[in-house]
Amino acid sequence: MALILPVEKIAPKWGNDCFIAPNATIIGDVIMGDECSIWFNAVIRGDVNSIRMGDKVNVQDGAVLHCTFKRTKTIIGNNVSIGHNAVVHGCKVHDNVLIGMGAIVMDNAIVHSNTIIAAGAVILQGAVCDGNAIYAGVPAKKVKDIEPEKVEGEINRIANNYVGYARWFDEVNEATSK
Repeated sequence: MALILPVEKIAPKWGNDCFIAPNATIIGDVIMGDECSIWFNAVIRGDVNSIRMGDKVNVQDGAVLHCTFKRTKTIIGNNVSIGHNAVVHGCKVHDNVLIGMGAIVMDNAIVHSNTIIAAGAVILQGAVCDGNAIYAGVPAKKVKDIEPEKVEGEINRIANNYVGYARWFDEVNEATSK
């Protein structure tokens, strides 16, 4: 069963139709919306500040969401995919975003809507990523604008796929539901 712990009497909360993998860790001041999925070995630590996630957010295997004590919260919009082994720390990610595998998004960064952060990219502290764009590299830079088809074909497709994948684990879903 997933490790779900309160911190200072504040326990994680999640919406309807969420999947939490048996070895995921969610602690403290974490609130997520509906149809979210937290995958194997993912860690969401709302111990030192709050983490808020909208609807249809998937946090893939090995990813870590955290924040900085009394300084930065982590806010994730709707329809966001956070790739395997990504680190999202004390930042704001708007709606319809894909954060690639192994990417890092640092404190006080802002990722605007309809944006792809490429695998392995590093969004530096305080950076602002324009909407409708792809960012890649270390440190990440805007490499091109995104066509509307790319938003539908990549960002929305992946988020929708993860809602479907979560349904494969209905027995686990029932065990972690409120």
